[in-house]
Amino acid sequence: MRIFLATTAGAALAAAATLALTRGLVVVTVRGASMSPAFEDGDRVLVRRGSLPAVGQVVVAEHPAPGGTWSGPPVLSGAGATAVHGRAWLIKRVAAVPGDPVPRHRVRSLATTPESRVPPGRLVLLGDNSGVSYDSREVGYFPLERILGTVMRRLTRATGST
Repeated sequence: MRIFLATTAGAALAAAATLALTRGLVVVTVRGASMSPAFEDGDRVLVRRGSLPAVGQVVVAEHPAPGGTWSGPPVLSGAGATAVHGRAWLIKRVAAVPGDPVPRHRVRSLATTPESRVPPGRLVLLGDNSGVSYDSREVGYFPLERILGTVMRRLTRATGST
């Protein structure tokens, strides 16, 4: 499921979005079905930047290139709207954090990893709708530095969703 930053029509709304980014909040629009039914295509969610996620929380993470690599440097926590807007994002649930046992039975890409615990600075992320989710099952660990933030709540439900 890809996430796109919400777009605004007026200058006042753009200014409010920039202010929210400087305060560590960003509104994103969900695209795709990998977190269905929790989040549907078109839902808008409020994301808090800069907090360490916990197991079970939903986060927005930068979409990796094939093979689980990223082409550029991570978006810094204080980066403005332009830096955030220029990236592709995913919404996923945290399955394991640093120090947790590696969930080999749930994540085939980690089945042969040598460590018994999730390494420092890494997360295991899974979509709720595993049949269509691009997540740690394909990529392996996600670096904490590639996490935009933690979803605080849904702001609006997509039209036509239940």
